[in-house]
Amino acid sequence: MEFDLPRAVAVLILIVAIGAAGLIVATPMALQTTLMMVVPSMLVFGGIAFALGVKHGEFRSAHA
Repeated sequence: MEFDLPRAVAVLILIVAIGAAGLIVATPMALQTTLMMVVPSMLVFGGIAFALGVKHGEFRSAHA
């Protein structure tokens, strides 16, 4: 399966949405805390991990 940028970002947002929905349904914390603190941090971490993964893939493909 080939990923372009829009498709990869959509998958990242889908994963964060599933995680946020799980936290909202499980109610380990207040909804406001989840939406204002947890979800943005999940998006930032996902973006950083995505960027590092892309750079690692570029490195491996160039040095293979």
